[in-house]
Amino acid sequence: MERVNSSLCLENQRMMHENERLRRKAQQLDQENKALLAQLKRKQQQQHNSSASSSASQQQQGAATAANNFKAAGKQQPTM
Repeated sequence: MERVNSSLCLENQRMMHENERLRRKAQQLDQENKALLAQLKRKQQQQHNSSASSSASQQQQGAATAANNFKAAGKQQPTM
């Protein structure tokens, strides 16, 4: 009986060590996941900002082209 108890105690200790190792690994993976998610969000925000500024720039260029086309045609630019 004592031998079985010792064996179970050793097995229990191994399991506790393995659980602690897995817990540390899970924490590490969680930190990496959060860092990657933050990096992805920053990239998406940068892409959104650059596409928004690109869109605004294109709109300004389009307005300038339209104004130049009116001038070239000898028409007065409509006022808003």
